[in-house]
Amino acid sequence: MRTNKSVLLATVLGTAIVCLAADGSWLKHVPEADRQRINPLAGQAEAIAAGGRMFEDHCAKCHGYDALGRGKRPSLRSNRVQHATDGEIFWLLKNGNLGKGMPTWAALPEPMRWQIIAYLKSLGPDAPVEAERSAAEETK
Repeated sequence: MRTNKSVLLATVLGTAIVCLAADGSWLKHVPEADRQRINPLAGQAEAIAAGGRMFEDHCAKCHGYDALGRGKRPSLRSNRVQHATDGEIFWLLKNGNLGKGMPTWAALPEPMRWQIIAYLKSLGPDAPVEAERSAAEETK
């Protein structure tokens, strides 16, 4: 039973991350107190590794193992995601964005959410991809 619950939570996590970068409208709903939250696991190798395992197992099939996104699945290395505060991403994982199809992650233990955020932030933006997208948008 516990394994089924873990699989369900991981599946929900993958869905949440899919929606994370798709639309930044959720940012305006984040209360200032939440926006200012700091990831207590930021930069910790063990937390990054744990977040990476969760990402690989449950998110990479949509976002790619490099987290650059595939098809309509957004890049998690975009400037929007990489420059969001830890607290903003944590708020999104906790509250979801149901209008965009992202469920709430309140049932996922806080340390696991912080691990995922630590991993995503450790990736950093992919400058060449971002530069290509910016250049393409400027020519439109």
